Amino acid sequence: MTQNPRPSIPDPQIPLPELIDTHAHLDFADFDADLEEVISRAKAAGVNYIIDIGSSLEGSKRAVGLSSKYDFIYASVGIHPHEADRFDQAAKTDIEELARKDKVVAIGEAGLDYFKNYSRPENQTVLFKYMVGLAKDLRLPLVIHSRQAQEDTLKVLNAAKPLKAVVHCFSGDESFMKECLDAGFLISFTCNITYKKAEGLRSVLRSAPLERLMLETDAPFLPPEGSRGKRNEPAYVKILCQEVARVKEVPWQDVARLTTENARRFFNLK
Repeated sequence: MTQNPRPSIPDPQIPLPELIDTHAHLDFADFDADLEEVISRAKAAGVNYIIDIGSSLEGSKRAVGLSSKYDFIYASVGIHPHEADRFDQAAKTDIEELARKDKVVAIGEAGLDYFKNYSRPENQTVLFKYMVGLAKDLRLPLVIHSRQAQEDTLKVLNAAKPLKAVVHCFSGDESFMKECLDAGFLISFTCNITYKKAEGLRSVLRSAPLERLMLETDAPFLPPEGSRGKRNEPAYVKILCQEVARVKEVPWQDVARLTTENARRFFNLK
C-alpha cells in the first residue's frame, strides 16, 4: 500500500497563527484508516478549524456526522454537479433536513462542471439553481464549484444576488476573478498554486486582495508540490499559506490572520 505523506510537525514551543482549512473532504474513504492521525497533524500545524464539505447526499451525511463528533469540524452540505443526473425529490428532502442540522455552516459544494460532464448540463443547472435557492432560504453562505463553466456560473449567481458565496479551488482568469469580486464573492485557493506549471494561477493570486481570500486544501485532492500523487490533508494548509505569502510578498503570519478572519466571518464561526 502506498504510504501517505506526513507533514512535519512544528516546534510546539513556537506559537502558530490560527489557520482554517475551509474546504476538505475528511468524509472520504481516503481518511478512514488514519483520521485521528490526520487530525493531530492538522492541529500541530495550527489548523484550528476544518470545514468538511459535502459533495453528495451520503458525503453530506458523513460531514454532518464528523461535525457532531469533533468540536473543531463544521459541515457544509451539498450535491456536486457530477451527481445532477441522479438528483430527485427524495434527495431534496434529505439535503434540506441535513442543512438544518447543528454546525452546518454552508450549502455546497454546488455549481457547474463542464470539464468532465458526468451529468447533463441542463440537469447541472437545475441542481445548481436549487442549491442557490436553498442557501438563500436558510441564510447560509454558498460554496461554489465551477470548472470550465464560468459564464453560466455567473449567470446563475448574478440572478440570485445578493448572495454570500465563495468560489472554491479558484482556477479562472483575472477577468473571472474580477467579476466574482465585483459580485461580492470570496475566492479560495488550494495547494495547486505550488505547482511548477501554475504560474498563470499565481499571477491571478498576485492581484487578488487578501481581504477577499480564504485557504483550502480540497483534501484528499491537489497535494502541494513535492507530494503530488499522494494524498492531501488539512495540515498542508500551512504550506499553502506560506506560498500565498511568498507570491504576494507579505509575511505568512499576515496571510494566516487575514484569511482566518475572512473564514470566521464567512462561516460565522465563533
